[in-house]
Amino acid sequence: MARVNLLGPEELNADSKKAYDELNSQNKITNMKLVMLQEYGTYKAFMGWYDSWASIVEIVGLRAATIYAHAVSTTNGCLLCSLFFISDLKELGINPGDIKFEENEKILAELAEAIVKNPTKVPDELFDSLRKFYTDQEIVAIVGFAIQMQATNNFNSVLGVDVDDRLLPLKEYFKPATWRDNIK
Repeated sequence: MARVNLLGPEELNADSKKAYDELNSQNKITNMKLVMLQEYGTYKAFMGWYDSWASIVEIVGLRAATIYAHAVSTTNGCLLCSLFFISDLKELGINPGDIKFEENEKILAELAEAIVKNPTKVPDELFDSLRKFYTDQEIVAIVGFAIQMQATNNFNSVLGVDVDDRLLPLKEYFKPATWRDNIK
């Protein structure tokens, strides 16, 4: 259950109301966006995620980008984002519980896990492996996306943003991360 109440469209400030109306006209209202629209600066900052997503899809392809975003979200334990990318994996015909990785996808998933678990200790060997597939400029975009994904994960988890109704049937596919269980 969310830790903040949702405002109705009539309660939003002018900028947020305009953004709400645009999202609504495109059928792109989500619980996360409804929470963010309560503070337009926060909403606007987080919507930069879509630019980063477009870059990562262009660099690694939709399949690898979805696997990467899923790896960040599940390692970070974000139910909402994990279910969102589980939905996307299933739409791509990928079983979220048994992903058959291409070599670059496996490296991206390992990078996602390393970034989430300890960003100050991401192994140099991972970057050596990334360079087999990507330029330094592309690696900057890849890492930048993971950090933006983490911010989104953390926003949703800290505020307990409710899972969107369309994602509820996928809850059985979410396997909570357990790596933090022994951290004191």
